[in-house]
Parts: sequence; structure tokens; C-alpha cells
Amino acid sequence: MLCRLKRLVLASALPLLLLTPAVHAADLVVSAAASLTNAFKDLSQSFEAQNPDTKVILNFAASDILLQQIIKGAPADVFASADQEAMNKAEAEKAVAAGSRKNFANNQIVLIVPADSQLHIQQLQDLAQPAVKRVAYGNPASVPVGRYTKAALEHASLWDAVAAKGVPAQNVRQSLDYVARGEVDAGFVFSTDAAIMPDKVKVALRVPSQTAVSYPIAVTSNTKQADMAAKFVAYVLSPAGQATLARYGFLKP
Repeated sequence: MLCRLKRLVLASALPLLLLTPAVHAADLVVSAAASLTNAFKDLSQSFEAQNPDTKVILNFAASDILLQQIIKGAPADVFASADQEAMNKAEAEKAVAAGSRKNFANNQIVLIVPADSQLHIQQLQDLAQPAVKRVAYGNPASVPVGRYTKAALEHASLWDAVAAKGVPAQNVRQSLDYVARGEVDAGFVFSTDAAIMPDKVKVALRVPSQTAVSYPIAVTSNTKQADMAAKFVAYVLSPAGQATLARYGFLKP
């Protein structure tokens, strides 16, 4: 009777054993600037192929928004920003591990218009013409591309004139979408963003930046898997990672 009972218990447990998922290491959460979306999706797949027990979870938004999420306790193991200012804030808030900060890419600011635009914009001063009614740019208070844009326009004594026509965006991809849909006459984005919609937007001019458009990356202070987070950072900086970024138009740091 006892042997029969054991067989019944094992038989009933077998389906549960078969349904138990394979055990994998904890997910690695990477919070990255919106402009890194396409490149980091590709890069993460390659990283997972080399580390099959690790699943990379990507979280994209404006750099300052991501930082606030991290400060408030949102899970994140790696933070990649689109400018140095956001990472400076991260260090000041002790949101990233000391000594883990590295620069991994550079970019350029461009002014784009809809692909079918008839406007003749050859210099920043042309944004002041009456034909240009709406201009999209990232909100300088929270979006790196917005800070770069504001600095460039202030240097050209055009910030007030353009801001009067401004349509602030929550991140650079929203600014890109506004232009692609023809909802604005022009918009400021990174050159890598403009490159993903060549059929919907065209670059009117490259915008001289007052500071280098550089991207830093760091391991977060609250990560529970510092070794794997550091390994991801190292992969981004590796020849393979740099080659992936280059395919999406990013420049070497």
C-alpha cells in the first residue's frame, strides 16, 4: 500500500516538475537614454548570446527621468545617459557606484524637417522666419538633447525667438516623431535619431554644440549583481560593442 502511495505522489508531481522553468540568473536592468533605443536593443542581444543565463531588461526614457526613477528606488543595474550633466547628478546623488563611470559614445545635434518640407533652412537664424511656426526640442529641464539645443541657440542669440515657437518634447524620440508626422516645421534631435527615419525626415543642418555630445555609462549603487553590470559596461566599451554603436551612427568617445 505504501509503495503504491509513493508511486501516486510521484506521478502527480511529475507534471509540476515538467512545467518548472529553467533557472536563470537575475534579470539585468539597463536604464538608457531614449536615443540609444535601437543600438542598445541590438547590443543587448549580442550580450545575451555571450551570457545565456542573463536576460537584459531595457528601460528607455529621457536621462533625467531615468535618474529620478533610480533615485526613487526603481530597479536598475546600469545607467547610460545622453549627457554628462545627468551623470553628474547621478554621482552627486550617489546613485551610481564610485569609479564605474565611463564615456562610451559621442553624437551630434542636427536640425531636421519633414521629408516633404519646402522650407529653406540653411542656418539657425532661418528659424526666426515667419514661415517657421513650430519647432520641437527636448525639454531642457529634463532632456539632454534639449540642454544641448538651448546652449546652441543661446550662443546664437536665438533661444527666445525659437522658444516662442517651441514644442517641448519629453525625450528625443518624441521630438523626432513630431517632425516625422509633420506636426512641427522643424525639430532638434541627435543625428543617430534622424538616421532611423530617412524616409520621413531630412537633416536641414548640423548644429554646432558648445560642449561635446558625449554619453557616459555607470553601474548603479543599488545593483545586486555588480559583477554582471560591470561586465555589461565592459561589453559596451569593447570592440564588439563599439562596432554595434558605430553601425547606428554613434561616434567613438
